[in-house]
Amino acid sequence: MKKSVALILIVFLVAMIFAGCSNGAKEENAESKVPAETQETKNTQEAKQQTQSGEIEKVGLGHIISTAKSKEASDQENAQAQANVTIAAVAFDKDGKVVDAKLDVAQTKIDFDENMAITSDKEAEVPTKKELKEEYGMKNASEIGKEWYEQAEAFEDWMVGKTIDEITGLKVKERDEEHTAVPDDPELTSSVTMDVGDFLAAVEESWKNAESASGAKTLSLAVNTTIDKSKDASEEQSALAQANTTMAAVTFDENGNVVTPIIDEAQVKVEFDQKGKIISDIHTEGQTKKELKEEYGMKNVSEIGKEWYEQIEALEDWMSGKSVEDIVNLSVKERDKEHPTVPNDPELTSSVTVTVGQYLDLIKKAAENIK
Repeated sequence: MKKSVALILIVFLVAMIFAGCSNGAKEENAESKVPAETQETKNTQEAKQQTQSGEIEKVGLGHIISTAKSKEASDQENAQAQANVTIAAVAFDKDGKVVDAKLDVAQTKIDFDENMAITSDKEAEVPTKKELKEEYGMKNASEIGKEWYEQAEAFEDWMVGKTIDEITGLKVKERDEEHTAVPDDPELTSSVTMDVGDFLAAVEESWKNAESASGAKTLSLAVNTTIDKSKDASEEQSALAQANTTMAAVTFDENGNVVTPIIDEAQVKVEFDQKGKIISDIHTEGQTKKELKEEYGMKNVSEIGKEWYEQIEALEDWMSGKSVEDIVNLSVKERDKEHPTVPNDPELTSSVTVTVGQYLDLIKKAAENIK
């Protein structure tokens, strides 16, 4: 009996030893896999950190302007002008990779009644799609349940670390006639289902227009839109819908001083006759004042003989290196009702005679928009 018990104990101990060795082998194998997986994750994280921490060397501002969604008056509905200004402010590193990107759209709708009188509030500032956030109302109609600003931010994040060729080479698909360039890349299919064609074009333009921004640490975008220059139709004149969208891509240094400000303005016009028929060309892409250059036509009426883009470039140069406080506190004077904030600083009086209040406001807004 004792021999039997002893034999059982020996068999049990041997089994435990083999089990321990087996478990030890499994644990060893498991442990041997952990470092490899951890290292792979670590490498990915480090690469991402290196990509995102690239130093800003250049900054660009791109834009696409369209009025193609405007509608003529009909028996069923009144006339409506629509100006879509798609904007991209993008910072690049020394290798041309995106360090940061800010995307937005100023979608301005100007409504008329049956007599072609404007019914939209002409004194109200028009918010961008990002500024509207949940009020834009895409979330309920989105197949992924994401609002417009959330999808735009996901697209911005996707661009970081990529070159312009990689970005513009994004694979897209046509979902319907209104969405002809929807991302068809696994990295974006669950986060961006809106059309990104105009974004890609605006980002490409920002790269072509990029300026030096060495020493910059942060990027911001500010946009303001007004419609107060719009006019009702009368017996003597046709109706005019005019949306003025001012925009600024601004980089700041570690102390919050402005490094490179890029300012531009889209003066978008849609003209209707007295019956609500569109009489301007709405199928040609619009141009900003900077893009128009001499065609804008300020030089001949300027007391200093300088075109709009030349004066804005002079203002940008003056802003560079200054604090936001110094910029917004620029001494100004009223030249007339149309020019209430003309520079009254000796550094600018011979180079800038346009009203600059709206551009100073953009710099302040850009500083406030930094996340």
